[in-house]
Amino acid sequence: MLGLCFFICFAAYYARAGEECPKFTDLNFGNAVIGTDLKMQLLLYTRRNKDCAEHLDEHNITTSIHFNVTKNIVFIIHGYRFTGSPPIWIDRIKNLLLEKQDFNIIIVDWNRGATTVNYFSAVASAKKVVPCLTHLIDQMLENGVSVDSIYMIGVSLGAHIAGFIGKAYNGKIGRITGLDPAGPLFTGKLANERLDHTDAQFVDVIHTDTDGFGLKDPLGNIDFYPNGGTDQPGCPKTILSGSAYFKCDHQRSVFLYMSSLQHNCDITAYPCESYKDYKNGKCVSCNFKSLPCPVVGYYADKWKSHILEKNPPMTTAYFDTSDEDPFCMYHYSLDIIPWNNSTRRGFINIKITDKSRNTI
Repeated sequence: MLGLCFFICFAAYYARAGEECPKFTDLNFGNAVIGTDLKMQLLLYTRRNKDCAEHLDEHNITTSIHFNVTKNIVFIIHGYRFTGSPPIWIDRIKNLLLEKQDFNIIIVDWNRGATTVNYFSAVASAKKVVPCLTHLIDQMLENGVSVDSIYMIGVSLGAHIAGFIGKAYNGKIGRITGLDPAGPLFTGKLANERLDHTDAQFVDVIHTDTDGFGLKDPLGNIDFYPNGGTDQPGCPKTILSGSAYFKCDHQRSVFLYMSSLQHNCDITAYPCESYKDYKNGKCVSCNFKSLPCPVVGYYADKWKSHILEKNPPMTTAYFDTSDEDPFCMYHYSLDIIPWNNSTRRGFINIKITDKSRNTI
């Protein structure tokens, strides 16, 4: 495995005065047509270098200028890149996380390998990323890092990469968040061939494109299905909208997660057996003891202990969103009980007011 990592991972170097900061690999559709061999770089950000990445050497993290073994670690792992361009959300999610806490944030850039029109090739490359990252984590553990402090956020194919890494550590990694885990070539697979709830101490998943690039089956300790997990409000409905038609639903999982990092209106979800039951008002309360219903995204792990008490420790949760950031919607349940069964015609007017007596 060491030889493999040596050939596919860039050598480390550090930004010095006058040198350009390391950047996420920027490719184009031409690269995708030709195909790209896997070359991975690890970009480390902390509050000390939040605007200028440091290349991290997975063979020797002790040479790092900014990596701190006492701080929690977040890996951000992107997925398949059909066009080769950097993910539009990559800098924003890093900055939002650093506003929450002074993490060691490691962006796993495997764009060379993920960029190809041949999705099968990208899946093969994704599996080759795993030994490099496990070697890096081994180095961390040897230098005093706690496995509990490791948090992986995987997008699409990246969610399954996170799952494979979690399996390598027997599910002892602190947390994995899967953002619309890839469906093609993973649907119907056994737990050892995809992301699974046993891959970390807590696994939360947001499904937003289950009828397209995502995976419908529940995979985590808690699986969130916004708007039923399929068509997302505000996303194009026809192919005439171009590439947005294909990627908008899939990307929405990332934007929902980022919304949880920056807004005060938590997106509340309702544990339920199905979206139909949720829409029919059958799931308006939660069985989380003194806690309210779970929220989506960064703070989903507040419900960890209560979910893990279940057998099996898995919950599906549904909710609706608005069509744009911050995506929050308030839900109201109204029961109307008639006095008798006689048919009566008329109107019922309902007025909702906020705490300031303003009509909503």
